[in-house]
Amino acid sequence: MSDQNPPTDRPPNRFADPHSASSEQLDTGTYDTARTEVAANAGLRPGFNEPHHYTDGEGGRTPPHKPSGAIDKYFGISATGSSFPLEMRAGLTTFLTMSYIIFVNPSVLGNAIDVGPSTFAQLLSVTCLAAAFGSLCMGIIARYPFAQAPGMGLNAFFAFTVVLGMGIPWQTALGAVFISGVLFIVLSVIGARKAIVQGIPMGLKLAITAGIGCFLALLGLRSAGIVVANEATLVGLGDLGAPTAWIAVFGLILTAVLLQLRIKGAILWGIVASSALAILTRAAVYAGGPEGAMQAFPGFNDGVIGLPVWPKDLIFQMDLAGAFGLGLLSVVFTFFFVDFFDATGTLTGLAHRSGYLDENGDMPRAKTVFSMDGLAAMFGAAMGTSTTTAYVESASGIEEGGRTGLTAATTGVLFILALFIWPIAGAIPGAATAPALILVGALMMDGIRHIEWDEVAEGVPAFLTIIVMPLTFSIANGVSMGIISYCAIKGLTGKGKDVHWILYIVAALLLARYIWLE
Repeated sequence: MSDQNPPTDRPPNRFADPHSASSEQLDTGTYDTARTEVAANAGLRPGFNEPHHYTDGEGGRTPPHKPSGAIDKYFGISATGSSFPLEMRAGLTTFLTMSYIIFVNPSVLGNAIDVGPSTFAQLLSVTCLAAAFGSLCMGIIARYPFAQAPGMGLNAFFAFTVVLGMGIPWQTALGAVFISGVLFIVLSVIGARKAIVQGIPMGLKLAITAGIGCFLALLGLRSAGIVVANEATLVGLGDLGAPTAWIAVFGLILTAVLLQLRIKGAILWGIVASSALAILTRAAVYAGGPEGAMQAFPGFNDGVIGLPVWPKDLIFQMDLAGAFGLGLLSVVFTFFFVDFFDATGTLTGLAHRSGYLDENGDMPRAKTVFSMDGLAAMFGAAMGTSTTTAYVESASGIEEGGRTGLTAATTGVLFILALFIWPIAGAIPGAATAPALILVGALMMDGIRHIEWDEVAEGVPAFLTIIVMPLTFSIANGVSMGIISYCAIKGLTGKGKDVHWILYIVAALLLARYIWLE
């Protein structure tokens, strides 16, 4: 979002009007009015590694300038027009938005893993450790603002399908997760994942970003109870008078107003204000009530600080020998497939949103980024949790202004602190973070204006990518449908040469997976 009324001491914005972009820029979807404005005002080339948003001093961002120290230079903070406070605030926003995983992951995995009375506490510690390690690796080594944690959906597949459904010991299932992580790294190092991302056309990359936005919005609407399951129509409107709904609506309007007024930390303040309202009004928006009902904030009965329970019964319990058995190849492949395309789509979408894709749609340091995803999965399995992967909720920190690895590193440090102050994280209800997800989802839709909708071969695959993600509750499915349809339509209309050869291979593998493994 570029400034509507730039200060008089700034040069005139020569790029604010999208019609000033070249036809090539619009055709490839690489034109971005906000990033081009940054270049115009800072004398830089639009495109690579520049902030997706620019606001003046009141909005918290400044034009790029020389680094002020070694840390600044390493992360490229000043180069993006960001600052240390802004990056750390963005990291805090990301943490608060995804902190639900601290409690949800142990609840899901606890159905399949039982190590005694301390099972939940040990799984909570493992969740924090895996999220901290994954986020720190992504932030410090890859230097991207993408946080990682044990993935939702993957943990349910681990617990209910693999362990409880197939009767596979949880130790062996962890071994399968570890092996899938090794495969991630191998394919990342040899450049296979980078090649796939490079082979995806810009239109689909823009669609992936928008699809993730729709997916985030659905997560937020569901968490707020505004969208609910309906047997007759699949989904329906929830009870808007319920506490979760009106707390979320309050947060949605407040955060939107703060964003429009360009208030620093708008998303973070919206989360804090909504949480405070829930606590002060005793709204029943917290899990843990009788018979699974929601309850009012229970308070800090055991204090806000507590010693973590070391996961001695989970660490290094994975059974690699059992996972290598022929009967588990399909399980390993499923873990691998789902996370491969889920994480690849997530990372590509987030990279585009944060302004890291260059004019060719390529991601700098792609091998390192994708390797960190695999390394996080391996570490999580060794600690005792299901696949650790990149989180779409990182988009909330990106919208808050996070542009460098310091954002993800901050999130990682907060997950370490959560081992000791997890009750504070528990004071943030889902109803308070829901508005952030909804608004971030809306903001991530802006790129679709560059998709060639008048070209069926471009528009239909893009549409399928966007719509399938929320409707199937899977980023991987959206990416898959987009690639398959793109290759099919292009190939059958005499435009097969427009498609990168590697996409045909990927499309064939995706079809095989859906036909024989679904």
